[in-house]
Amino acid sequence: MNAKQLSTSFIGVILLLALSAGARAESPTESSAPPDRVRNFNFTYHADIPVSNPAAKKFEAWIPLPRDDAFQQIRDLKIETPVHFEIVDQGSNGNRVAHLEATAPLPTSVPVTMTFATIRREEAANMIAAARDLPEPTDGHFAEYLEPNRLVPLTGRIAQVSANLAETDVTPLQQARVDYEYVTSIMKYDKTGTGWGRGDALYACDVRRGNCTDFHSLFIGLARARGIPARFTIGFPIGSAKSHDVPGYHCWAEFYSGGVWVPVDASEASKHPDRHDYYFGHLDAARIAFTIGRDLLLKPPQQGEPLNYLIYPYAEIDGAGVPQKEIKTRFSYTDAGS
Repeated sequence: MNAKQLSTSFIGVILLLALSAGARAESPTESSAPPDRVRNFNFTYHADIPVSNPAAKKFEAWIPLPRDDAFQQIRDLKIETPVHFEIVDQGSNGNRVAHLEATAPLPTSVPVTMTFATIRREEAANMIAAARDLPEPTDGHFAEYLEPNRLVPLTGRIAQVSANLAETDVTPLQQARVDYEYVTSIMKYDKTGTGWGRGDALYACDVRRGNCTDFHSLFIGLARARGIPARFTIGFPIGSAKSHDVPGYHCWAEFYSGGVWVPVDASEASKHPDRHDYYFGHLDAARIAFTIGRDLLLKPPQQGEPLNYLIYPYAEIDGAGVPQKEIKTRFSYTDAGS
């Protein structure tokens, strides 16, 4: 198939970009403030996990811990809970958890409170390096970033759409930009109804709405279907107020091009059209990252199925998973100043 036969050409997408940029500029949208370059804050993660079976013999829970990497430094991490716990490195992607464990007699509920301080910095990819047309990696180190997930298939509908968007003689960076434009043009940030929030790439592709997990599952699927490594990160958003409760998680994606990882936040681009170009290659500092990856097999191993993603506590009682809706959670932050 040559470029003229493609349903969407790279040149065509760029022309559409120019048109849509004009439309965005003319739309009566609220102008957002410049993206945060640095945020220094204290974060509290609290959960209360019920033990509904008084005759249960064993309780286990896995609480994700914040990442400590080039873009965020974690200090004064403290965990308070009445049961035994240990911090366990998950062995990949820098993921860590606090593993809680207790045996009979069990309490009626297990509270856990984690607090920490962090400095989060803006993430900006080296776009000059990313533009290099290097061979796409195929070695084992990148295997998990090239393979399907249970809700991100690389065949069928996703493969078809990816093929329709495919360009010839372009770098991975250019192809990823085509995918980004496609996702942000067809998807609407909309959490009404059912089906959203699972990170189901087929749902996103067909229904064309959802939250951040849906946006980025579609983007990751399209990239991987073209042999471009891509990965999923989940954490929490930090608001513009000096302190506030955090209502829920936020997630984003990265793809590998020219020997570097390039961040993408397609759902924020959808909500803030004036930052559309910014969120291809940048992440603002108003966030905290916890876990990378999908279909997670934990350490120590859980009895249940692989986890779709891990941001809220996962718990088991006698090997049976505790329904997420039964776990009470509260998250909050307070700015610590510069």
